[in-house]
Amino acid sequence: MAMLKIFARHLAVFRKIWFGNIMFNFIEPLLYLTAMGYGLGAFVRDIDGLSYIQYIAPGMVASSSMFAASFECTYGSFIRLHYQKTFQAMLVGPVTVRDIVAADILYATFKSMLFGLVILSVITVLGQVQSWWAVIIPLFLVIPGLTFSLLAICYTGITDNIDKFNYYVTLFLTPSYLFSGVFFPIKSMPGWAQVLAWFNPIYHSVEVCRAMALGNINPGLLVHAGVLLAIAVILTPLAVRLLTKRLIV
Repeated sequence: MAMLKIFARHLAVFRKIWFGNIMFNFIEPLLYLTAMGYGLGAFVRDIDGLSYIQYIAPGMVASSSMFAASFECTYGSFIRLHYQKTFQAMLVGPVTVRDIVAADILYATFKSMLFGLVILSVITVLGQVQSWWAVIIPLFLVIPGLTFSLLAICYTGITDNIDKFNYYVTLFLTPSYLFSGVFFPIKSMPGWAQVLAWFNPIYHSVEVCRAMALGNINPGLLVHAGVLLAIAVILTPLAVRLLTKRLIV
């Protein structure tokens, strides 16, 4: 299957650069966790019976997963498309645009799951995981991985300049991250903001990761996962259409 062969190609490249990739996605969340959890946390009262670092630690897993998928399908996909011309070379063979998009999404989802697992391992060592349900988190991260990969590759499909990814990071990823419930409960915000949070994909990922890390399993988690899946289903044909316009002249 062409998609799996392209995915294998991406993995072959990853084997050569994995250390640098993982270090970046390991150090940055660890810095946030240390600065916010131990630094700011010393001045913040308990939240829902949790210390501040216990509260934000699962959110770091979700955010690391989001950034891994997003950067792979923005900068990574854009470089393969515009600079390396990798996608164009693939189309010379028995490969379709759908295969290319599916392989990039699969690769970004793999990285999303992997880097989320790295941070999960860190917070487990630090004693911030309270339940064995946390072992399911890496499997769950496949869902937000798909969602953020598709959001990113759709933006890549309408972008003609790599500098324009600054808009995606600054105007979408950063606000999504800051107002996702990682650092403070969404319920502390005004009612209209709580409603808007439901349109923020990472909010749903944070809620599931935190619940699993703490063992607070409830039917509402299926709703959060369902929202993420719905976004992914809606975006899939759009991603293929936008990349087709870029590749098929």
